[in-house]
Amino acid sequence: MVNKSAVEPGEELSQLARWQQEGKKVAIATVVRTWGSSPRPVGSHLVMNEDGAFSGSVSGGCIEAAVIGEAQQVIENGRARMMEFNISDNQAWEVRLTCGGSVHVYVDTVDAQIFSSLLHAYADKRDVALVTNLEDGVKGRIYSDSEEGDLRLNVEQLDEARLLLGAGRSGVLSQAGEELFVRSYVQPLRVIIVGAVHIAQILAPMAMLAGCAVTVVDPRTAFGNAERFPDITLNNDWPDDALEALAIDNQTAIVTLSHDPKIDDPALQVALKSDAFYIGCLGSKRTHAMRVERLTEIGLGDYLGRINAPVGIRLGGRAAAEIAISILAEVIRTRYDGKDGK
Repeated sequence: MVNKSAVEPGEELSQLARWQQEGKKVAIATVVRTWGSSPRPVGSHLVMNEDGAFSGSVSGGCIEAAVIGEAQQVIENGRARMMEFNISDNQAWEVRLTCGGSVHVYVDTVDAQIFSSLLHAYADKRDVALVTNLEDGVKGRIYSDSEEGDLRLNVEQLDEARLLLGAGRSGVLSQAGEELFVRSYVQPLRVIIVGAVHIAQILAPMAMLAGCAVTVVDPRTAFGNAERFPDITLNNDWPDDALEALAIDNQTAIVTLSHDPKIDDPALQVALKSDAFYIGCLGSKRTHAMRVERLTEIGLGDYLGRINAPVGIRLGGRAAAEIAISILAEVIRTRYDGKDGK
């Protein structure tokens, strides 16, 4: 039995869609460059409607008021604007950007047709990037296999843009010869948890709060049920069947927590040969040594170096919540720099 739940885009884009449906005029602010200790990454959005309501963040709070004020002007006059906040600027001091960072924020009106197409692509589980010429505002959309819109890229620009899209990252193209900004919209990181145990009850909602799409796999319905995991996608198929059906890709992390070889090992037989960027297994060094022996006997010895075990960054805590934190921290670290966090 599989209980499916929908995956939603970021709250700011969901809010943008709701305002569009209400017929409201909307502006969108996007971080397009950062230097130093900028509090928000490139690609971060803030959306605001004509009534002054807003959602999202471009700075964690320190320049929001200035950006919101500019967004109101953009809504009124329809002209896009690049805002620059630097530590040496008086404006930066006024908005308390005193941590040594520098941020460029592009504020533009929202084209209903363009953003509707982005949201539809997301709903169809298609990765898409919006490419904007920051000099004249002309926009285009690129997918892994096609290109749409008024802005067209040359071969080199398209290759670089698709590299960013494939990595789920945003940025200004280095080979453009002009100011072309790529904002990638990709499906959220997936975390598949095998074993609906106590740690999983903490890890699953924690990973969702971090923006991940979470699935808990356990054939034992006494463990894997909606009462123990409210609002979490559950899969009660046998782990190897479940993972095969979930189509693991390089945006997927797999964590086995059951501590039962009958459940964990079938999952690992699929996970180890998959494109998952992270595989972690709960258990002591002795437990892992026994796991290695079993998996080696069935011909998986060459893949065992992919396993992070004992799972999680070494924080020293032993409580279930502390272990869950260490696991999620290791998943996030591995996602961004490829290291196992030990």
